[in-house]
Amino acid sequence: MSVPRSVPPRVGVWLVGARGSVATTVVAGCAAVTAGLRPPTGLVTETPMFADSGLPALSSFVFGGHDTVDCPLPKRAEQLASGGVLPAGLPSAVAAELTAAEREIRTGGPLPGDTREEEQLIAAFTDDLRGFVRRHGLARAVVVNVASTEPAPAGPAFPPSTLYAAAALRAGCPYVDFTPSTGLRHPALADLVASSGLPYAGRDGKTGQTLLRSVLGPMFAQRALAVRAWSGTNLLGGGDGAALADPAAAAAKNAGKERVLADTLGTTPEGQVHIDDVPALGDWKTAWDHVAFDGFLGTRMVLQTIWQGCDSALAAPLVLDLARLLARAHEQGLSGPRPELAFFFKDPEGDAPSSLAEQYAQLERFARRLSGGAEE
Repeated sequence: MSVPRSVPPRVGVWLVGARGSVATTVVAGCAAVTAGLRPPTGLVTETPMFADSGLPALSSFVFGGHDTVDCPLPKRAEQLASGGVLPAGLPSAVAAELTAAEREIRTGGPLPGDTREEEQLIAAFTDDLRGFVRRHGLARAVVVNVASTEPAPAGPAFPPSTLYAAAALRAGCPYVDFTPSTGLRHPALADLVASSGLPYAGRDGKTGQTLLRSVLGPMFAQRALAVRAWSGTNLLGGGDGAALADPAAAAAKNAGKERVLADTLGTTPEGQVHIDDVPALGDWKTAWDHVAFDGFLGTRMVLQTIWQGCDSALAAPLVLDLARLLARAHEQGLSGPRPELAFFFKDPEGDAPSSLAEQYAQLERFARRLSGGAEE
């Protein structure tokens, strides 16, 4: 008589901004990797470092989310394939998974004309999350905010990101803020965050220009080279480009980029980062940096870098990594900010280093902790 194999518990990934480019790439990419259609390129949690960490399998993920737009995921995936973001033919190959995720997307808010109070919106979003967990018999669900960047709030009112964050806490869901929006950091949520007993991580995924800065900044400091000025320009389109055309939203985005330089160099060099909306670029972006520095005897030199990439393809594997890591942390009873995940963020929660090499070492220690090994 054969003994039936146990079925691994299923884990929910609830995406705020669930019909956006990043979320669509997350769902399609997870399905493609799970089916063996594509290799797990870019997934840090698929490297040997995490082989024994007890992370949930990608095949155990169930997707849902909130959004305020109504373009169905299969159609959005076709649009991304037309733009070269997804491989040609992939949307049809993973159509069943996209359709299943689409069925679990609920209307977010507040929409124009929505008269509900903040408490009513939070209650509705909480019910959506609890219903998702209940319908699929999930062991747990991780909420990941991948919506467009918000301006910093001007008053006490909750911005949408904070409404979703509050709902995640009430529903007992670990929370990842992949954006620089306010989210959990609103002062009015401080008590709820502290009493929730949930792990959380953020904020603002480090996918391109800041990733490079977190490597180059320490290089200059360690070689005792004096950086005089560091300026940058970002050209991007799509939803992010449109959102960041708002100076207030751009300021929120740039704060993390500038902080990395101040932390790694030990000083704040001259220069600024500019973000330009170029709709024709779609989901592709170009980031240019100009670094003026002094060498021995005051010799003046310049380093220039150009980063060209697809933001959705850079971000999606990190979202999957973070969902797996927070789900495992929750399973182990960890709570509070997880500075061990600073490797993934421009502006990480908790007391974390800004150098990518130091962040990676911290992540390695976390991998051992998740596997039951001792932290050094």
